Order: sequence, then structure tokens, then C-alpha cells
Amino acid sequence: MMDQLLELDKALFLAVHLGAQHPLLDAVCPFLREKLFWAPLYLFVASYMWFNVRKGFWHFLLGCALLVTAADTLSSKIIKPAVHRLRPCNDQELAGSIRPLVPCGSGFSFTSSHATNHFAIAWFFMGCLGWAMGRWRFLWLIWASSVALSQVYVGVHYPGDILAGALIGSLLGIAASRIFRNLNRQPFADNA
Repeated sequence: MMDQLLELDKALFLAVHLGAQHPLLDAVCPFLREKLFWAPLYLFVASYMWFNVRKGFWHFLLGCALLVTAADTLSSKIIKPAVHRLRPCNDQELAGSIRPLVPCGSGFSFTSSHATNHFAIAWFFMGCLGWAMGRWRFLWLIWASSVALSQVYVGVHYPGDILAGALIGSLLGIAASRIFRNLNRQPFADNA
């Protein structure tokens, strides 16, 4: 059963990595996975919090920092070394199929830390800033998905790595936002 899932994961990887090739995606996807590309968004959120929720600003930043640290530690330091799954760009079986759009890296693949971290933050923002975004809060999930899927497109993760990272990150982000709102009733209580 596990072998069949791994083969399906490889087939899905090739469908995205090779089957979805497009010059626009080749240009955009490497940037989607870069921290500095998203820096203006992070600065906007921090500025918004500073000007609109000063009372909870430092708690919010601390919550974000603790959440990302927990998500990244779980993915990078605990799960990846335990699972030892090679990245697709390091898999000799796929060597002739990979289009190198970014450096491969020497780390392991399962789970995607990008997916874990970004889904954790997306759910945290949705839970804590939902009052500010209303029905548009789902855009955080589109943001996290674009970062995660770009990992498959550029060839450094399998879809299963992304799915597992997204699930773990979502659970962490939902839990963290609930804890945060309970500890910081004002001004975050209205976004439950």
C-alpha cells in the first residue's frame, strides 16, 4: 500500500512539475517560495496591527514568532530527520525528469516546511485577523497554497510533502489562534 502511495505521489509530482510547464509559472514560482518576496505582506500586516490594535501588537508578533518556530521545528527538526525522504530533485529515479528552477538543497523532503509554516500562519491570521478581513479571510489560504504548490512546481517537494505540511500547519495555526484569542480577549475576541 505504501509503495502505491509513493508511486502515486511521484506521478502527481511529474504531472505538476512537467505537465503544468509554462513560462509565466517558471518566472513566478521561484519567487513565491522566497521569504523576501513576501516581506511586504508581512510588513503590511505588522503595520496594520501597529496602527489598529496597539494593545495587542506585541502579543500578536510574539504569537506569530512562537507559531513559526514551533511549526518549523516540528517539520524540519523532528519529522524530516525521522522520515528521511529524498527531495524529488535528489531522487536518482527522477534525475532525467527534473527541470532545475531553484537549487535543490540537501535536506529531506517530507514534510514541506514551507507548507507547514505558511499554512500555520495563514490559519493564525484568519483566526486572529478575521474581524479585519471578513469574508476575504480565505485569501490567506490561497496565499499559503500558492507558496506550497510552487514547491512542487520548482521540483523540491512531492505533493504528499505539501499535503502533510499543510495539514500539520493548519492544525497548529488553528490551535494557536484559539489559544491566542483566549489569552487576548480584547481586541481579538470578535473574530472567533
